[in-house]
Amino acid sequence: MKKITCLLTACIMSGYAYAHHGVASLGVAGLEGPGSPLETSSSITLPEGKFLAYLKLDYADFKKYTPQRDDETDSYTFWIYGVGYGIKSYLSVYLFVPYYTKKLEDNSFNSSGFADILFMGVLGFKYDEGFLLIPERESLDDLMDWHFTLYGGFSVPTGDPNIRDMNGSIDPGMSLGFGKPTVSIGATATKQLTDRLTFVADTNYMKFFKYRYADGTEYQFGDEFRFNTAFAYRILTDYTDRLRIDLSLEANFLNLGRDKENGKGLSATGGKMLYGLYGFRLYYRTISAGLGIKIPHWTDLNEESQQQGSEGKENYRLIFTFSALF
Repeated sequence: MKKITCLLTACIMSGYAYAHHGVASLGVAGLEGPGSPLETSSSITLPEGKFLAYLKLDYADFKKYTPQRDDETDSYTFWIYGVGYGIKSYLSVYLFVPYYTKKLEDNSFNSSGFADILFMGVLGFKYDEGFLLIPERESLDDLMDWHFTLYGGFSVPTGDPNIRDMNGSIDPGMSLGFGKPTVSIGATATKQLTDRLTFVADTNYMKFFKYRYADGTEYQFGDEFRFNTAFAYRILTDYTDRLRIDLSLEANFLNLGRDKENGKGLSATGGKMLYGLYGFRLYYRTISAGLGIKIPHWTDLNEESQQQGSEGKENYRLIFTFSALF
């Protein structure tokens, strides 16, 4: 069996109606073998005994609907720092530390700081005349098999949920934390269709819990369901310099539940949307960098005319990732 030298890439993408949090997606690729998209989670785990260090930027620029500078949402900037470790070839664990900056157009309510940290575990397996856990070494032929992961995680409420504006009011959408843990589960499937082309699918669900804010308001963010598909196409391979460049095309579907305030469904929250993401990923030795633009192509928001600053109302999202395996 030929051992494949792997370069790991990792991505974290943001959330729902107020676009105020991040969830994790992960993937591995080598100079040959399956590709890894920017947003859709791939199915290859970390090599045993290896660490991953990574950084991701997700910048969201929102559409404006009034000519004056008022309290419309201007932009959100999500930085996410992470470290992962391969316990076994089939089992990886991760720690993510987000840093968020949220700005209104008139700067009447801006917030910035570290958000809730997230822990995640990933179990990898494949199908080769039956299901089996990911082995320590795989040949190029083995990497052509269907690969899968099951993953789950939870956040710890380390971010400040009670951020106040200049008048002392609390807006949960501008907070840096949820006040309570969140839980998430997901699954991926990856198939290398040809020597250059890889198909990836990913689905996950995230659950939020009710929290009483410092002003006495009870608030619960709507649950999230995602389904993503992607194609990664290897357009360049330089074996001498150990360099690879992939084209990544993705479709990201998001269904947001309605938020609740004091037990009642909150207007101007929730809905469905479909994004297209168009980007490239570069691999060099044991580092990787990805860059892409994510654009909403279809939305069905619950009160669409009132949901400025929500998911689906972006002009664009700029996605950048950088990672290193050691």
